[in-house]
Amino acid sequence: MALLTSVNLNRIVVFVAVVESGSFTAAATRLGMAKTMVSTHVQRLETELGATLLVRSTRRLALTDAGEAFFAASRDLVRDAEAAVQAASEDVTALRGTLRITAPVDYAANMIAPLVTRMRHEHPQLRVDMLAGDRLFDLVAEGIDVAIRVGNLTDSSLRATRIDSYEHWLVAAPSFLQERKRPRRPEDVADWPYVAMNVLARPSTWTFTRANGDSRTVAFNQVMSANIAVVVKSAVIAGGGITMMPDFAAREDVAAGRLQRLLPSWQLPGGGVHAVYPAARFLPHRARMFIEALRGVVGR
Repeated sequence: MALLTSVNLNRIVVFVAVVESGSFTAAATRLGMAKTMVSTHVQRLETELGATLLVRSTRRLALTDAGEAFFAASRDLVRDAEAAVQAASEDVTALRGTLRITAPVDYAANMIAPLVTRMRHEHPQLRVDMLAGDRLFDLVAEGIDVAIRVGNLTDSSLRATRIDSYEHWLVAAPSFLQERKRPRRPEDVADWPYVAMNVLARPSTWTFTRANGDSRTVAFNQVMSANIAVVVKSAVIAGGGITMMPDFAAREDVAAGRLQRLLPSWQLPGGGVHAVYPAARFLPHRARMFIEALRGVVGR
């Protein structure tokens, strides 16, 4: 049986990175070392343990039974060790290292990019790596510090902190509205061309409510759809129809006159904005400060 003193603990970090990244090449990029060195570390770790951890082929890597057990035990160990080192060496007045963030495209563009730009000016040693996309990224496998999730959260082992809330606005371009009568009720726009976000469960059906309890559900005349919010917005600004947009994505365009908000006295379903992060014992200082800075921006 291998003793702890006979194992180079740095090799465990490399092994965990290989498994999480899915390849030696991706792990080498993540760790900033040569691919041959990554392979050498894993081979020597197997020798030190006296067990085969990975089965290698030209197309993929597969964990052996021993590898599965070792990875499950070592992954949290590495995460806690990295966070502990970070916490011990933190300078509370300066942020450094790489902050990896993921957020939906529209939220990243409208909220995150301006914020982290200001943070970079204040903390020149901080690097920021943003992954903007409307899919859910694997925070552990992709080494992400914080994910911004907009809407309802799914159950997971991740931790979450509520940052903000939002509501949807019904919007259209001034050019689209030129020859149309200003609507007063939701049903007035039911037949208007509608541009939908097709990743939503019911992209073209929305329920409007008012303070007096009045409620109207409208099935819109969908003529176009896209799977990314920025594409939907571009089509609407070009005069393609009306759409629903989160207020944080529409506010600047409404203020600039590129879009107009319709039926403002009617409320539409909204949701929460959460900062989600791996359930490690320590959250890196730069990630904590980013979350606090974002909370300060949105005023909640």
